[in-house]
Amino acid sequence: MIKPHTTRRSGNAEFSFRIHDWAEFPRNLVTLPYFESRLCSGITALLNNSLLTNLSLVMIVDWWQTNFPKGRQTLTIADARGREVAIAYGEAGMGQPLFLLHGIGSWSYNWRYNIQALSQHVRVICVDAKGYGFSEASEPPEVTGHQVIELARIIQALCDRPVMVAAESLGALTALALAQAEPTLIDRLILINVPVFPQRLPSWRMQLLAHLPLSWVQFIDQRQLLRPFAPFVRQVTHWLRREVVADPSLITSEEIYWLTYPYLHRPGTLAQFAADLRLAAQEIDRFHCNQPSLIRSIQSALPDVTCPTLILWADHDQWFPLENGQALHDRLPNSQLQIIPNCGHVASSGNAGFVNQAIREFILEAASPH
Repeated sequence: MIKPHTTRRSGNAEFSFRIHDWAEFPRNLVTLPYFESRLCSGITALLNNSLLTNLSLVMIVDWWQTNFPKGRQTLTIADARGREVAIAYGEAGMGQPLFLLHGIGSWSYNWRYNIQALSQHVRVICVDAKGYGFSEASEPPEVTGHQVIELARIIQALCDRPVMVAAESLGALTALALAQAEPTLIDRLILINVPVFPQRLPSWRMQLLAHLPLSWVQFIDQRQLLRPFAPFVRQVTHWLRREVVADPSLITSEEIYWLTYPYLHRPGTLAQFAADLRLAAQEIDRFHCNQPSLIRSIQSALPDVTCPTLILWADHDQWFPLENGQALHDRLPNSQLQIIPNCGHVASSGNAGFVNQAIREFILEAASPH
């Protein structure tokens, strides 16, 4: 049995203070009372300086420590190719395990508005997939479907009973494939905007990154060449974020900071993203050419998924249309479909209130007597 262990790392965005999104101070350099004192003095001085009226001053504490009693923990597993990797995760609450899985390119931060609400009822476990967020990446090339194998190993290491999984986008496709391959691991599924009927990679940014030579991406990634251009990267990310939200006015600088942080400060993240996009593009091409593919296998086995499944689909998903949700519901024998109102593709934060209520009712349904 693989044993999880807790790590407390310094200097990994555990405490950061940004001026024009540029200067960052690791937690091990200053104490909190000292930092608060200097912060107040700094704000006063800055407000009195008319030359700095456009200054963006943001203080961000450790996201993991804020949301999980034990902060960020790590679990070492063998990935699909047998290489050891450290997986980052956080836990909150007690009871039956509920895994929260993010989509491609993102990390557990996407579930920031759901953890507290859901952990009142179950043991919430947020996992960063290999190579994303604060989980360790491995060298390309990757194996098609590696996420399914690695998710199985994470669940087996952390839990000794069937689990519930709530997942969005590619995370939902991974969970669905796992329910088909290892049905004894999954008790209930919540699938949010799952790309089970893809026509292409949903954004031009993904298409571009998927077709760049991987050696170029690795060169940029390992040398952290994006970091000097952090303000530009965050501005572009803010612009691209409009594709996946229904109301762009709700996008915050804090959100953009955390979503881009791994790409700017954790070597391997960008290369992992590019490698996974390349695999996804190849899978979609094989599917449309009527060649054997993981997508075709998942679609063919949909009637075999017997665990209770809640399908949540955003009414303003620009990436995957609502008709896909209805088609999935028609082919999953033990499923129900709910439409998330006023919401884009990223639903966990796009309409967290609705998502939390729908998940809560679905998981409590399992505990109620029939």
